[in-house]
Amino acid sequence: MPFEVRFWGVRGSIPSPGAHTKRYGGNTPCVEVRCGDELLIFDLGTGARALGHALVAKKKPVKGSIFISHYHYDHLQGLPFFGPMYLPTSDLTVYGPARHGQSVKQLLSGQMVPPYFPVTADGVFRAQLTYTDLAATQTLRLGPATVHTIELNHPGGNMGYRVECQGRSVVYATDLEHGSDMDAAFYAFAQDADVLIYDAMYTEDEYHGRTGPARTGWGHSTWQAAVHAADEAGVKKLVLFHHDPSRDDAGMDRLLRQVRKHRPDAIAARESLVIKL
Repeated sequence: MPFEVRFWGVRGSIPSPGAHTKRYGGNTPCVEVRCGDELLIFDLGTGARALGHALVAKKKPVKGSIFISHYHYDHLQGLPFFGPMYLPTSDLTVYGPARHGQSVKQLLSGQMVPPYFPVTADGVFRAQLTYTDLAATQTLRLGPATVHTIELNHPGGNMGYRVECQGRSVVYATDLEHGSDMDAAFYAFAQDADVLIYDAMYTEDEYHGRTGPARTGWGHSTWQAAVHAADEAGVKKLVLFHHDPSRDDAGMDRLLRQVRKHRPDAIAARESLVIKL
């Protein structure tokens, strides 16, 4: 049974297309996970547009589950442009945490309303849609896949996910800030994972303001913290994710070289990258 991860968007905060980001990609977060025939999608950043096109191009009904980590725009910008949402043959369940007294359906629908958007989700989406609120420390079984949830340290809240399939596992942990009392619980959550996808947006110098403004409290981590998390959790492969929009391809190469001094097997996520477990 195939178990694989494909990256459609890897950038953080805002899309950053152009010649300077061509190799790693400029789209915001969207990750596809396949466990046998089970389709799991994590976040609907601008990378979701290309994923939607790929799914529709197969000319088969799209059935799958979408997991939203949180509701900042860079993780939702692709929702109105995700092609399967407009097809009545699509059968999609959207999972996400309730926040501020609103359900996942209310939160997602709220970004597609005038004057911010010309049409509403209820007005144009034709897919068979089910919305399900998630709680921290929840476990879901979807076909051959098992999905676990955990709260992460991020302004406004953020949910991390662990997918297990046939004795292998991948952890999706974007948008978390290290250095809180939540770290130990996360290390336990990610223990012995085959793949850890981890927010490595900054260097320590950037994070602490030794170069530019301090980024403490912004809800993101450093490559050094990513290495530490991977070591503490005993994961097999570290994947750097949520790249800073101002970091060009050459800058990503330099950052990855630093990481590989500590984790030689580490990779930096890039659009179209596929990891087979």
